Amino acid sequence: MKSAWHSGVMSTSVWPLFGLRVITPRLELRSVDDDLGAQLAELAAQGIHDPAFMPFAFEWTDAPADRLRPNTMQHYWRCRAETTPTHWHLPFATIVDGEVVGTTSLGADHFPTLRTFESGSWLGRAHQGRGIGREMREATLHLGFAGFAAACATTSAFDDNGPSLGVTRSLGYEPNGTEPKVRRGQVASSMLFRMTADDWQARVRRDDISIDGLGPVLGFLGLV
Repeated sequence: MKSAWHSGVMSTSVWPLFGLRVITPRLELRSVDDDLGAQLAELAAQGIHDPAFMPFAFEWTDAPADRLRPNTMQHYWRCRAETTPTHWHLPFATIVDGEVVGTTSLGADHFPTLRTFESGSWLGRAHQGRGIGREMREATLHLGFAGFAAACATTSAFDDNGPSLGVTRSLGYEPNGTEPKVRRGQVASSMLFRMTADDWQARVRRDDISIDGLGPVLGFLGLV
């Protein structure tokens, strides 16, 4: 019987997401396997944000580095273990010139019916301020709308997270209210945004972004 593993990597015939790529002129998104997960864990341990500021609703970066690394790997394993056609959180490593610089993700519940996904992302501190955040958000939106035929994309950020809000607003998301969150024991306001497929088509869609390995993934997620 032929093994489902090759050189320690699971075959895409078993896990089609490992064959999914989103490619722009500047970067590539690859579904997170164990090797990419380990690189992201190390990147996170090197720092994502000023320790005095917390951009995440789940305060995972407050863990010490010796726990943050395994916690990050467990997160990626959990995402895989919980993936079904009606619930998924799909993380992608962002790669620039062969180097892992951050990650972006798409998450959804009941996507075949609701056709709505939420995105989230982070970059290592050494790679911030270079326009990569916007480029990988555009790649994420391209996968959701052009690849998965979504009707709507949502995202959120705390009202004091200027860089994230700047990318969101520059792409033309519409404000969609606010939501109170508890951040480090204090109330914080999370700003909500949405973008429809029509808005994406009119304002954001590019003709220089491609998707490889999509067909098997659509079947795997129940989208065909």
